[in-house]
Amino acid sequence: MTLYLRAFRTAAAALAVLLAALGLSLPLAGADLQIAVHVQAAEVVPVWDPSDGASGEIALMNNVYEALLRYNAVENTFEPILATSYEKSADLKTWTFKLRQGVKFHTGNVMDAAAVKFCVDRTIARGRGSAYIWGPVDSVEVVDPYTVRFHLNMPAPLDLIAAAGYSAYIFDPAYSDSDWFNAGHDSGTGPYTIDTVEGREKVIVKKFADYWRGWEGKHFDRIVFLTLGEASTSRLMVETGKADFVESLPATDIEALRNNSAVRVEVNPSLQNLMVLYNTQREPLDNPLVRRVLSYLIPYEDTVKVALGGYGQVARGVIPHGLWGHSDRVETFTYSPTVAKALLAQAGYPNGGLKLFTTYPAGYDDIRKTVELWKAACAELNIELDARAMPTAERNAIARSPDPTKRQDIYLLYWWPDYANPDSFLSGMFYSQEKPAYNLCYYKNPTFDALIDYAITLPAGTPGAIDMMVELQNMLQREAPGIAVWDMQYLRVTASSLKGYVDNSAYPNVVFWYNCYRE
Repeated sequence: MTLYLRAFRTAAAALAVLLAALGLSLPLAGADLQIAVHVQAAEVVPVWDPSDGASGEIALMNNVYEALLRYNAVENTFEPILATSYEKSADLKTWTFKLRQGVKFHTGNVMDAAAVKFCVDRTIARGRGSAYIWGPVDSVEVVDPYTVRFHLNMPAPLDLIAAAGYSAYIFDPAYSDSDWFNAGHDSGTGPYTIDTVEGREKVIVKKFADYWRGWEGKHFDRIVFLTLGEASTSRLMVETGKADFVESLPATDIEALRNNSAVRVEVNPSLQNLMVLYNTQREPLDNPLVRRVLSYLIPYEDTVKVALGGYGQVARGVIPHGLWGHSDRVETFTYSPTVAKALLAQAGYPNGGLKLFTTYPAGYDDIRKTVELWKAACAELNIELDARAMPTAERNAIARSPDPTKRQDIYLLYWWPDYANPDSFLSGMFYSQEKPAYNLCYYKNPTFDALIDYAITLPAGTPGAIDMMVELQNMLQREAPGIAVWDMQYLRVTASSLKGYVDNSAYPNVVFWYNCYRE
């Protein structure tokens, strides 16, 4: 007990110093303004441009920007947001949306059909982040000031695309310069607008007075998005009432917090997995045998036990449990040093001797532990993983370097759906692209591309569509440009006083703060 108290007091002192440095007074909950604190595991906004994102900025951006629709992953329904209704043709190639009138951007300008067309066209033209989701769109037509029509080149679930957690945001065309966004500005329609930006660790948003839903009832006036780095500090924040929501804590902390009446612990389903992407464009990983060697050296069961604390399961293919297209018919790797050793010799490295530059996202304890277990297994065959934890922007600068020799060998990342469709887990990382977003294995397979182009035209969840998803995943498993390690559950910790929060696996780590209040 003495040791615990000493550690607690040390952490508490460090927390007080940290909060002071961040400009946060300790009695946040008692201030006249209702201020919520959202603690993230990694940098708050890796990408500011609403057309370009595909990373951890999802939590903040979905409170600042809005899309036409919002998808409820539990009920499989859509909530009208900037669109009030929509119609689709029988062949799913023409979609018409009626827009909500009287919606203002944070700039004061009015949202209309011309703005929707501009945003979609701009996002497609930039071709970054999750922009690939708009691939089926041939053209966007302004029918009248509050009606917009999408003409598609193939059948596609445009309602899911228009409800995506990225690249579906609508913003003010008059304020859409990328440099302006990158300076920490926004021009969305959401309930909150950017107030203060302090590096990558702290962003404060404030309520937008002219928000179209109004502000009757209980709401927060400001939301503080924070990155703290240390899980112990995040835990102490929520335990002592200085944080309302903590995105991620180690499983050991979750168990310790279960009987603490000051917090609420939730274990929720997710559509998120851990992906390993191999650089298929340079030696030695241009050899599929070497990629398979490394895949047989991941101690899958141990990573679920140690890294996830049992809150998850070994992946089977890249489409996670809970999303249609996941199937037990997908081939899988298992931990087998014996098979790995034989394949290593077959690949021409009987004594190992490989050193592979590996990057993974900083701030995530489960990924760090997974990498450590994998490193130890590789070392047994004289393979060194030079593994480095880095912020997203730094990792992506390496991964997208115009000089291929400066890119990493192995890139680890969480993957969650850009939109709630298996295509997100296939096209998002493995479709050939001139400007790869997250095809950071640099995989180029025209047959795979053609099969995806066909598969996404099939009615979602039908036997034929599922068969195609199985075949596509088996192609990936055989060639191993990238593999999934585990599918995780979400471990959420909130202040017990926080009300209105509902986890939605289609929008990972997003708290829709307009719906929340403190009791």
